[in-house]
Amino acid sequence: MLELYDVVELREAIPGEQLPAGAVGTVVHIFNGPPVAYEVEFADVDGRTTAMVTLRVDQVVHRGE
Repeated sequence: MLELYDVVELREAIPGEQLPAGAVGTVVHIFNGPPVAYEVEFADVDGRTTAMVTLRVDQVVHRGE
């Protein structure tokens, strides 16, 4: 299970948010479910939030950074 502030990578694109597969974000909230889900924040190179998306466990992979 992921923890708060873990860095994750999308396994699949989220077209409605203009997020490609491989986009990197940070877990900012954990929904303990069931089922478990994660609120993930995606930001641009200047640190501005570009998307905030609730994702299932199978949609992300931990980057281990």
